[in-house]
Amino acid sequence: MTAPEGRGIAASPSLSGLTGLSDPAETFRILHVSTGNVCRSPMTERLTRHALTHRLGLEAVGGLIVESAGTWGHEGAPMEAHAATVLGEFGADASEFVGRELLDEHVIRADLVLTATRDHRAQVISMGHSAGLRTFTLKEFTRLVRAIDPATLPDPLDDGVVERARALVRAAAALRGWLLAPSIEADEVHDPYGAPLTYFRSVGDEINQALEPVVTALTGLPARA
Repeated sequence: MTAPEGRGIAASPSLSGLTGLSDPAETFRILHVSTGNVCRSPMTERLTRHALTHRLGLEAVGGLIVESAGTWGHEGAPMEAHAATVLGEFGADASEFVGRELLDEHVIRADLVLTATRDHRAQVISMGHSAGLRTFTLKEFTRLVRAIDPATLPDPLDDGVVERARALVRAAAALRGWLLAPSIEADEVHDPYGAPLTYFRSVGDEINQALEPVVTALTGLPARA
């Protein structure tokens, strides 16, 4: 089975300056994984794309591709309405989202897999494809990234964002056995499916806060005021 083409940062015309590279050696794919691919992973995908665009601007050519899928993905389903509302409140684009079931091809092509929970991480790793060194829960990756000295990473201006992103994943993988979570809950983003909008907002805030240091580390740029 052939996977659908990934949803790149340039999925809309306003983002066209951020991609256009099709060679795998010149791109870096970030795959967000949750259960149904209608709540957590869509919010994380679109918030990541929004943050990267905000940092890099429309003229940057980063080769970054951000996509998502679900371990029990609702293939072809729209994003949950509350998730779309939350994205709108962050200024992120929720339009034209289509849910996907996680396939082997998605994992094979991904340079970094960020999951909502430890169970999702285990499911991705169990698929094989040498995914263990590039698969983390979102909050786990955030914790590891905070411990990495940015000066040890390639300069995004000289070496490019793709090379910096690859180095960041290697550095995080090397630290994983040394920086353990204070608790199991610390690495989890709980499922808001069926919950009221207020709970979706709290999960959106949680995801957005976890993404901030990750996007800063990937781009080498702080959030613009």
